[in-house]
Amino acid sequence: MKKLIINADDFGRHALINEAVARAVSQGALRSATLMPGEPAFDEAVQLAKSLPELGVGVHLTLVDGTPVLAPSDVPSLVTPGGHFLPDHGAFIRQYLQGHISRQDITRELDAQLDKVLDAGLRPTHVDSHQHLHMLPGIFPIVLDLAAKHHIRRVRISRGIYGNPFTPWPGVGDLVGKFGLEALALRDRRMARARGFAFPGHFVGQVAGGAVTADFMRDLSARFPEGVVEVMLHPGLDNNILAQASGWQHDYEGEFAGVCDADVLARLAGQGIQPANFGVLS
Repeated sequence: MKKLIINADDFGRHALINEAVARAVSQGALRSATLMPGEPAFDEAVQLAKSLPELGVGVHLTLVDGTPVLAPSDVPSLVTPGGHFLPDHGAFIRQYLQGHISRQDITRELDAQLDKVLDAGLRPTHVDSHQHLHMLPGIFPIVLDLAAKHHIRRVRISRGIYGNPFTPWPGVGDLVGKFGLEALALRDRRMARARGFAFPGHFVGQVAGGAVTADFMRDLSARFPEGVVEVMLHPGLDNNILAQASGWQHDYEGEFAGVCDADVLARLAGQGIQPANFGVLS
């Protein structure tokens, strides 16, 4: 069995991401996305999800680089004076390690995010997180507790793989991120399994924003292992607009094209690799 879960992160962040998700379902191999509950295009994403029966939708739990669902005064340790989350995982981890982030605030906010998705009429397939913060010690158990409370039994186990899914990328900074995530993944896999959660056997991700291009997908199809592989994706339809909106220079268009490329789709089919969402996991 070879199942490919291509998951579009940041669903609901921008209309051009939402449209890319919808097109990549109808034109490509995308069958999974994770929804950011506090972002401005959330309502549109919900309506699109309801119109796309092949698309499994999870929750992209967010603690940085976004806006809380709760009032900032309800989660004061998570927000800046302007009422937004801290800008990125680096800023969050520094505050977290110094004891300035309240786990009660984390629990309240993530619980509210899950409630918002359920109240919108969606049944989440799984949970993951923006910038992999659900993997952190002390936060991963909270996420599992909240997911179980909401009857969600599937979770992403992020790993620090860059480039080809089975070979490391040699950049020093990225190797630090890679091995940090690898260490967390070993522990979190054991915890998730002990708690009865399912997760893909393989994770293909970019710890430094590298793009999942058509060449990447062709290489993956040639090396695809038995079992279920998740590919983390950030598709979009206009790099310039999305970079300005998100503050992240990323090849959104290249990733969208990579999972819709006709040659890629033919290679996946030829290798017997079936596009899927987290619903295939049990």
